[in-house]
Amino acid sequence: MSTALMLIVTAAVFTLTDPARGMSLVQLENTDMQQHLRVASDALVRDLAMAGAGPYSGGQSGSLTYWLAPVRPHRLGAVGADRPGAYKSDTITLLYLPATSAQTTLSAELAPGQLTLRVNLESGCPLNQVLCGFMPGMTLLVYDGYGNADTFALMSTTGTSGQLAVNAPGGMLQMRYPIGSHVAQIVQRTYYLKANAVQGIDQLVYYDGSTNGDVAVTDHVVGLEFEYYGDPQPPALTRPADDPVGPWTTYGPRPPAPGQTPTAYPAGENCTFAADPGSGSHVARLAVIGGDPARRSLIRLSAAELGDGDVWCPDVHATARFDADLLRIRKVAVTLRIESAIDALRGPAGALFKRGGTSRDARRLLPDREVRFQVAPPNLNAGLSP
Repeated sequence: MSTALMLIVTAAVFTLTDPARGMSLVQLENTDMQQHLRVASDALVRDLAMAGAGPYSGGQSGSLTYWLAPVRPHRLGAVGADRPGAYKSDTITLLYLPATSAQTTLSAELAPGQLTLRVNLESGCPLNQVLCGFMPGMTLLVYDGYGNADTFALMSTTGTSGQLAVNAPGGMLQMRYPIGSHVAQIVQRTYYLKANAVQGIDQLVYYDGSTNGDVAVTDHVVGLEFEYYGDPQPPALTRPADDPVGPWTTYGPRPPAPGQTPTAYPAGENCTFAADPGSGSHVARLAVIGGDPARRSLIRLSAAELGDGDVWCPDVHATARFDADLLRIRKVAVTLRIESAIDALRGPAGALFKRGGTSRDARRLLPDREVRFQVAPPNLNAGLSP
């Protein structure tokens, strides 16, 4: 009798303590999910907030949107680059100059087969440093005033020169950058959702555009989506294109001088501005989005608008071309979803669980966590139409 009574009491105790143990597991895993969400959000917000930061020394300072598209809805770089015009809702590439004095111009051209870096020591370069402070391991951006741009890895330096490797498929430079083209240290980040069907662990991953491998930011990310909002108005000239100091436009490259044909567009024109046949003055090549010529508030940009290639920069023949509508981007909305790492805390796949688990106990269910936030990078909004 005493043994039976003891067994009944013991069973009752375990019945009471088991839910408590389950709740403790849920609370611990919930904290871990929040940590994954925080790490992913912090990484994205940090780089999104810097997107488009351009040079701050020299005569042509300002946001990168005056020369190129610093936000792309696809992967760029030497490994696994997407085709020009590609649109992936779970992938974003960001370009920005960090707080660096390594900003100057080329003193010798860069061209296919000629990847030796030589630069001018301009007033903004650090004192007592050769090559304007460029050091091995840095990523460099070289760009002209017409939308052409490439990133490079600085492999080594010798005296007043350095050896570069272009961050392009096959390691081949297709563009010729003349003396006077701009060169600066750059940060390049591609974030995307990497699915792992074998291990069943999806990750938020970033890539720096070089031949380096991708780096995991955090695990158990089951949802990642980027949406883009931009200026519905076409670019406009803010000062004469022949002024020596910019910025000259609300966004996008300034038009070349009359008679010049630096791209495949007609003389005196580029991807953002055409010449009016009657007056000869420059008019915007891009159209109003949304059909309202008076609208100034941001408008959501569709995948078709950002990747249809109706207008290419610098032109349709450039290997590193991009859709000119990418220059409109002013705000990015991010939706991020995290799942529990423990299968026993996930129920059947559905609204609460992107990927189903093994739990059938309502007391041991930990639904996916989702957060949505928006970032309007200050450097993308510097020239927003008034």
